[in-house]
Amino acid sequence: MSGLNIIDQGAGNFIVDGDLTFSTIDKKTVKSFGFLKTAKHITIDLSEVTSTDSAGLALMIEWIKYTRDHKIQLHFKNIPKQLLNLARLSGFDKTNHFTSQPDSPEFTDL
Repeated sequence: MSGLNIIDQGAGNFIVDGDLTFSTIDKKTVKSFGFLKTAKHITIDLSEVTSTDSAGLALMIEWIKYTRDHKIQLHFKNIPKQLLNLARLSGFDKTNHFTSQPDSPEFTDL
């Protein structure tokens, strides 16, 4: 098990590194949306996520809600298959955040 790190790559691009699981996501993580305020277009690359569960999906949904409420365009890329499967089970796979191509330059809203 590894911790959760959100790494700023500049220009609104971030990489999530580590586990997106119940054991790595706490109240502090959920409330630390400061990185989402750095640009009007945010891209979160999930290619470095090593393990995930429904808590990871819940965190992504909170990011989606926050960016929608603050008129920030959010794009996820390289979503792990496990997260896509969880999204499918809960019906979130039908939103643009989960249906867009991983390398698409377009930004989408919920």
